[in-house]
Amino acid sequence: MKKIILIIMLGVFCFARSNFSEPIPTFDNPRKVIFSIHTADLKKVNATLGSMYNIQKEYPAESLHMVVVAYGKGLRILRKDFDKATKTRIKSLMQYDVEFIGCKNTMDSMHWKEKDFLDGVEFVQAGIAEIIERKVAGYIGINAY
Repeated sequence: MKKIILIIMLGVFCFARSNFSEPIPTFDNPRKVIFSIHTADLKKVNATLGSMYNIQKEYPAESLHMVVVAYGKGLRILRKDFDKATKTRIKSLMQYDVEFIGCKNTMDSMHWKEKDFLDGVEFVQAGIAEIIERKVAGYIGINAY
């Protein structure tokens, strides 16, 4: 009888799995994710935004920090004159503390101004360098589509 109970307990232990890998994300040690957006293709952009929503569903808000860096053609998605539905999704993500960062190098080459972009967008000189530095700082880089 003890052997049966031991086998059952061992089986439960082997197949029991926490939802998160170690270390478990917490307020002090959140999962840090950085998305790279370098296209303005609506299908790809909205698929990427959908991936962000899916990640938000899996992690408690206090244990997740998401950043989006847009550069090249992808910077267009953060402009005020971009697709209305996509802008609504971006603004919604911003309300959930997703950080959106635009590339000033791209902005300068396109002769765009900060006033052309959604409120709340931050800017760095080189978007690609921001991605590199965030990865060095422990962010998990995702280029969904």
